[in-house]
Amino acid sequence: MEKRLLTLNVNGQDYELYINPKTLLVEAIRDHIGLTGTKRGCDTVSCGACTVMIDGMAVKSCSVLAMQAEGYRITTVEGLEVNGKLAPIQKAFIDNGSYQCGFCAPGMIMSAQALLNENKNPTEWEIKEGIEGNICRCTGYNSIVRAIDGAAKGKYTEAKS
Repeated sequence: MEKRLLTLNVNGQDYELYINPKTLLVEAIRDHIGLTGTKRGCDTVSCGACTVMIDGMAVKSCSVLAMQAEGYRITTVEGLEVNGKLAPIQKAFIDNGSYQCGFCAPGMIMSAQALLNENKNPTEWEIKEGIEGNICRCTGYNSIVRAIDGAAKGKYTEAKS
């Protein structure tokens, strides 16, 4: 199949790629752009490790063709930091020990950030509902819920690297 020119805006930067039209967004981000925070997990839209934000909405990038994302703003976990400082949600995950192996953490963080963008003060139930599409095999989720709740309550406004 003939490759096509595609321009993706990822983390505020435009990337011109020549790719197969059937390339998944997760493949474009990892293999063509080189941002490896977005993980390729199950390839069945079940685990959430590949979650990114498209125009602020959490999306599993293994379910989207890269061509479909053209013209939208894509944010990966690398794009959350500002001026080399971690975003509050990233700091909250670290301070609460909300990951062990780290494989699910980027997707979980992206789902959490999308939730907080939409709901500044979620209840515990809303937090659990907001991350229900993400699977973590290492933690018991309690530390993840605490981290998201803490970030929502402003405990991590001073993000530090």
